[in-house]
Amino acid sequence: MTRSSPTTAAAVQAAPDQTGWVCCPDCGWLLYRKRLDRNLHVCPECDHHLRLSARARIVLLADPGSFSEVAFQPGAPDPLSFTDLRDYPDRLADAARRSGESEAVVVGIARIGGAETVVAVMDFAFLGGSMGVEVGRRVSGAAELALERGLPLVTVCASGGARMQEGVFSLFQMARVSQAFGRLREAGLLSVCVLTDPTYGGVSASFATLASVLVGERGAHVGFAGPRVVQETIRAELPDDFQTAEFLLAHGLVDRVENRGDLRPLLVRLLALHGAGVPDEAPDDGGGTGVAASDAEEADPWDVVQRARDVDRPTTLDYLHTAFDDFVELHGDRSFADDAAVVGGVASIGGRTVVVIGQEKGHTVRERVARNFGMPHPEGYRKALRLLDHAETFGFPVVTLVDTPGAHPGPEAEERGQSHAIAETIMRSSRLRVPVVSVVTGEGGSGGALALCTSDRLLVLENAYLSVISPEGCAAILWRTAVAAPTAARAMRLGAAHLRASGIATSVVPEPPGGAHTDPAAAARLLRQALVRELDDVCRLDVATLMDSRSRRLDRIGGDDGRTLQPVEG
Repeated sequence: MTRSSPTTAAAVQAAPDQTGWVCCPDCGWLLYRKRLDRNLHVCPECDHHLRLSARARIVLLADPGSFSEVAFQPGAPDPLSFTDLRDYPDRLADAARRSGESEAVVVGIARIGGAETVVAVMDFAFLGGSMGVEVGRRVSGAAELALERGLPLVTVCASGGARMQEGVFSLFQMARVSQAFGRLREAGLLSVCVLTDPTYGGVSASFATLASVLVGERGAHVGFAGPRVVQETIRAELPDDFQTAEFLLAHGLVDRVENRGDLRPLLVRLLALHGAGVPDEAPDDGGGTGVAASDAEEADPWDVVQRARDVDRPTTLDYLHTAFDDFVELHGDRSFADDAAVVGGVASIGGRTVVVIGQEKGHTVRERVARNFGMPHPEGYRKALRLLDHAETFGFPVVTLVDTPGAHPGPEAEERGQSHAIAETIMRSSRLRVPVVSVVTGEGGSGGALALCTSDRLLVLENAYLSVISPEGCAAILWRTAVAAPTAARAMRLGAAHLRASGIATSVVPEPPGGAHTDPAAAARLLRQALVRELDDVCRLDVATLMDSRSRRLDRIGGDDGRTLQPVEG
């Protein structure tokens, strides 16, 4: 690979046609070319995102004048000596003339929000963005360049799939580019893929869906087999939104769906958040202090339960927008759905980048129904697992915010492996090679809560609690009436003071008088102070010490000193 001269913005602007008018391919409306250009080639009538060339994409995403293209030495152009109605070399020459590109992907280095980044952008105008040997070589080369220089990689995909004219050589480019992205992941380097219309076949089943973060452009069609192939193969009736970016988001397969104009700001934030995992200077904790065990007044457990359940009590999303400096939400478990009861993503607090995962209830009836009252399905825990992996890959500490009555108990959750998902999340948290700081902000119901509070530091808000079962459930089983719930709450000693005194919680976070719901802003400040302090402390530990301390902490709960059990002599 050699570097060519920087590409200027003027050189990549699309030339106007003879009439100056364009017909929207979706709604059929006639659009004035200059207006369309100003609107980033998004139809102002129906919001359809028209296709862009690779060069136009680069202008859209990169800092002005910062792109420097990487040139590749030409490879073998026709590995099969393929001919259909035309010789393959003739098709390549025609594609180059029509698109103005030498292949279906353009690779280079650019700055995005000032962050130096390797970019690989596909051009659908070159043989439908199909992936042949040369595309595989260039995309792999982009990943190798990112690895060599320790830079993030941003790819923009637009492809009909593998290139038929190169046969099995094209097929194996899927493995070639996949292993290149695997090396990036192993090195802890960020990769972001922007999925545009269309992205299908071998590209969608390789590097397009292997990036650390997947972003779909609004309205893009993305899938393995195209709808025509699906219908002709299995005669299936397809939903109207089948394989759209929005369809993928609803099924947990992409992190976000963005309008074209919002893509660059999102990339800037993601690159900034992944730029460093530790602060350059000591974080400002605001001078606050937590409440030690002796300072925490033991409130009536039933009063604690009532306050923890207050509908106006701040939720995970409230804290994410008040106690943290920035937060980019990442969606989905990458396999089935996006569980709204679990929210998570990458955030910054006190100059430190963290991965945050929390249960979300909402406030209004509509929100609570949409969030399933904060009761996760298996895909919510699998979303958490994916985010734990993200944290370990990039060396980010994890913050979890726990507030759930418990995991969803329905038959569909059982069908999809609720117990397995919770168990895997607990085990993964217990062996994670980065610090985990958990905060119980409200209810902490059973294993559904424990999945997100297996940690190095466990903070509990003053009016929050952890319980093996709800007070009502305990009362119904042991007292044979749910009316005895207050009695059950007191018998189980629910509340922060007991958790701290027993060594389960490492500290108690104070709340404003009357509870966090009386002054959410003050509650957020107190939580922020506690988190910054705990993160500053636990992030000083090396990996071996961290994991050993976590193991010993878990072993000691319940009175065990953590020593290996000795056999009893008969």
